[in-house]
Amino acid sequence: MTKRRSFYHRMFTFSPRRPGRYGCLRVNTVSIVSIVMSKYLLLIVLSVLAISCKSKKVSPGSEDDEVTVPEFIQFFRPLSIPYDVTDTILRRKEPETALIHYNLFTRLLPDTLLPRYFGKNIKPRLYAVGKIKVPGAESYLFVKGVTSNRRILFVVVFDGKDHFSAARPVIYSDNEAGLSGEAGMDAKYTLSVTQRRKGQDGQVYYTKNAYVFNNDGGFVLILTESNESRTKVPPIYNPIDTFPHRHKFSGDYAQDKRNIIAIRDDGKDASRFWFFVHFEKDNGDCKGELKGQAKFVSPGVARYRSYSDPCAIQFTFENGGVSMKEEGGCGVHRDIKCFFEGYFDRRPDKKPKTTVKKT
Repeated sequence: MTKRRSFYHRMFTFSPRRPGRYGCLRVNTVSIVSIVMSKYLLLIVLSVLAISCKSKKVSPGSEDDEVTVPEFIQFFRPLSIPYDVTDTILRRKEPETALIHYNLFTRLLPDTLLPRYFGKNIKPRLYAVGKIKVPGAESYLFVKGVTSNRRILFVVVFDGKDHFSAARPVIYSDNEAGLSGEAGMDAKYTLSVTQRRKGQDGQVYYTKNAYVFNNDGGFVLILTESNESRTKVPPIYNPIDTFPHRHKFSGDYAQDKRNIIAIRDDGKDASRFWFFVHFEKDNGDCKGELKGQAKFVSPGVARYRSYSDPCAIQFTFENGGVSMKEEGGCGVHRDIKCFFEGYFDRRPDKKPKTTVKKT
């Protein structure tokens, strides 16, 4: 049986110089170099492992409970300023690498944000579009949400300490013809939102709002401009005006010429009806408009609630009129400082014009 040599014998060997003379101690340099190289190789491997662990690739497309807000922000690609985008981005196909998992998004941001615009129990597909970072301050993240019938581009703000601060839609599409929008951010980090619509006269009208971010108040409106003349008020187009109105509550209700509610028959279901609402508050500075179907939930009380719309409105018919009350989530259909609310008197039904035959 071969006896294992000790570490000393492996490092050093004793060889006689001449017979009868004292021998000399010879160092086994090959063994020493081999051990030193092994130690350096081990250090290199450990260093690579440590670096790779620290710089793990974040994947918001998966439900990763360990992803932090700084990692989430880092995932967004930087955008150059000035940054301008049109509503064509809502129809653009995004790569799967930009996908954000719904549960991860609602863990890092308020879980009430998406239901407010897409509806309860609806999970839109979310994509990271890009980010604009203010040096030493807040980060603006542009996120696109997509469902079968609604597409919205959001801007989400995290402050300098990576705390969620604000969010608002800047461009949205409900597949409605004649409407378009665009948004942008300039070198001073001013957010601009522009909406365009084609009027019945064929002219394109626009309204542009400019916002700045404030740590205390979120987005603050600083400028509004429009090509719609204040002196020439555009007419209100009632899209359900020609619908039948045989039900006892069907008809026209109004506070004045600029604040109206039209109720028309469903035609198939007596428990439902079509409605169109248009209102203007603060001398026209705050407007709202909505068309939809409501259902009676009790005698004289009906509610509007759609699967694809977070907006909810209650209509109460009484005393020859109707009261309207917003129950939440209607921000897409109105300006920020006014609501679907108030009492509207019923107007007399329009009598058909009769012609008198001349004799």
